[in-house]
Amino acid sequence: MKLDAMERQILALLQVNGRMSNVELAEQIGLSESPCFRRVKQLENSGIIAGYAALVDQRKLGLNVTAFVQVTMASQPDSTTEAFHAAVRDEPKIIECHAMSGTHDYLMKVVVHNMDDFSELCMQRILKFPGVQHVESSFSLKEIKNSRVLPA
Repeated sequence: MKLDAMERQILALLQVNGRMSNVELAEQIGLSESPCFRRVKQLENSGIIAGYAALVDQRKLGLNVTAFVQVTMASQPDSTTEAFHAAVRDEPKIIECHAMSGTHDYLMKVVVHNMDDFSELCMQRILKFPGVQHVESSFSLKEIKNSRVLPA
């Protein structure tokens, strides 16, 4: 779907404040309420707006450790890959996982309460996921940028 300038403005504003009312949104983009509402609905129906969510401060939940785990697979037959993907999806402490090019097969972002929690996650779960041969972990010392806002 090709986006016009108005739709790009809608996306930019809603990514910053998904709870913005239609009245407020229409006012900020200089459009009346009904056409603004229709455009938002069109963006939702097309799947460009995939949903709305609350952004939660992980530290206030006691999730003080962020780690990036690089996973190397022993082999990747379809059945093992599917089972690995299912195990990743079922683990709530893994908040992102990407199939990668390069040295490692996957890169995971995990959040845990402390190093003991990480040790248990890595040694008792991730290393036992189907097909996992090796993991390498790096820990975030300081978050510099964490944005969910995509350039529209």
